[in-house]
Amino acid sequence: MCFNDELYYADAENILKPEKVDSEFTYSEVHYAPKGVILGVMPWNFPFWQVLRFAVPAILSGNTVVLKHASICFRSGNAIVEVLLEAGFPEGVFQHLEVGHKEVKEILEHSIVKGVSLTGSGKAGGEVASIAGLNIKKSLLELGGSDAFIILDDADLDDAAKEGVKSRLQNCGQTCTAAKRFIIDEKIEDIFLPKFIAEYQTYLVGDPMDKNTVIAGMARPDLADDLEKQFTKALENGAEIIIPLERISDNEFKPGLIRVQKGNPILKEELFGPLGMVMTAKNDEEALQMANDIPFGLSNSVWTKDKARQLFFIENLESGTVNINRMTSSDPRFPFGGSKGSGYGTELSLLALKEFVTAKTVVGN
Repeated sequence: MCFNDELYYADAENILKPEKVDSEFTYSEVHYAPKGVILGVMPWNFPFWQVLRFAVPAILSGNTVVLKHASICFRSGNAIVEVLLEAGFPEGVFQHLEVGHKEVKEILEHSIVKGVSLTGSGKAGGEVASIAGLNIKKSLLELGGSDAFIILDDADLDDAAKEGVKSRLQNCGQTCTAAKRFIIDEKIEDIFLPKFIAEYQTYLVGDPMDKNTVIAGMARPDLADDLEKQFTKALENGAEIIIPLERISDNEFKPGLIRVQKGNPILKEELFGPLGMVMTAKNDEEALQMANDIPFGLSNSVWTKDKARQLFFIENLESGTVNINRMTSSDPRFPFGGSKGSGYGTELSLLALKEFVTAKTVVGN
């Protein structure tokens, strides 16, 4: 099947039309009413996609959007305004405010703003959700993750190694849905790990302006500092180096890989950069326990050819998405959202069209 991302919402029809409900009443319907102005607080790591996947369904639901983009992405925010105007959206339906984080509270508290969608860190999400809650306003949070990439003994190991490294190091590891913890069935560790390491070492830091570059630097030097501190913390708590995380400039690393044992406090954190963690499991039950034993629940990946084993993980993994024999990628057709500390609410799919509307019941004769 050929799927065109750009036409997904354009082809959707009558999703929000009034729904008839069988009853004894003359009027027996559910109407969907837009909430009004929705604030979007968006991150720097995918400055166009993150905004559009929130804003398009919100606008098509009848709302207008005010964007507070990351401070290093103001030009991206302005470019989105121009693109939407060129596409025919009325002026004012989507606006970009060049403001800092300190202004978010005042904007969200304003009576004209009826809800907020945030993609970012758990700390930022908690702060914004608190403001929204105090003002009785709808919030949607897409937060961090520390996704598990589980490789069982009957998996296609070559494919799993290739896709696992790609998932960990895409966008220099600065992706909430990136695979961060590689949980390997101990029966195939000696076979899989050399394949994984060999693939990992093919990712060489290059010029970000070169189309052939697969990994470049991190977004800012202070973010690289944070990752380096996490690497040190992991080692101080018993982690072992498989491939050293080697800093080669203010914001560039040769990607690192460490072996981590259960109980290491680094497992409770998100590594937002080119550093992966390897763990081994004795069986499927232990692999599941390891995968779930974190504060996050965004998107996990399981590699096995056995349908019964696939179903076991599908039913028991605590995450918004479960991928079978593939890495995580967001797709307009499918709901995207997390559980636990990874947030709440749905972006993408037709469900997103109902996130910022009020379901209005109409009953009577």
